[in-house]
Amino acid sequence: MSYDVMTPSAARGILEAIHWKPAIRWVVDRIRVLRPIRFENLRRNEVESKASARRDAIYASYERQQRASLVLREVDYLIEAHFEMTDRCGDEDTPEKHYNIFLRRARQGQCFHRPYLGCREFPAHFELVDPGHLLSASSVVHPGEVDLGYMLLDQVFEVNDKGETLTVPHFFRARMVDGVIEVPRLEEAFR
Repeated sequence: MSYDVMTPSAARGILEAIHWKPAIRWVVDRIRVLRPIRFENLRRNEVESKASARRDAIYASYERQQRASLVLREVDYLIEAHFEMTDRCGDEDTPEKHYNIFLRRARQGQCFHRPYLGCREFPAHFELVDPGHLLSASSVVHPGEVDLGYMLLDQVFEVNDKGETLTVPHFFRARMVDGVIEVPRLEEAFR
């Protein structure tokens, strides 16, 4: 089952696929929904086991599982974001350097790995939109306010007392106003 729109962590994943280094951290400010929200039911055939060097073969006819999914279709978003320098930046890391690297890669359609929306079977295609070409108020596809419910903001990885890495999800109450979702900072999500 999919959320009604892409999550901020999915938007961050697209940006990180284009340019990521330990010296920067992407922060999604807002997501603009540019097309009507539409869903589609899909059925996929999968096998329950994984291929490995220890197994001779996978017999799909014996291990087939059918999965039903409710997914978004024909999506189009505008991601507005910025990055912040982290404590892992070196002397050669400057905001200008990383900004220019991102611009060059995004303009040329380059990415380190193909970004995707939810599952790798749904690749995300991207293009850079110059700020001068941002949409006008007349192009709003979803006028008014829509309560999208609780949505995944991001996941934080923490180490517990036993040294185990735990994944802690953080959620926020998503509201879309005139097609725009304002994304709170992780630190402010539950104030």
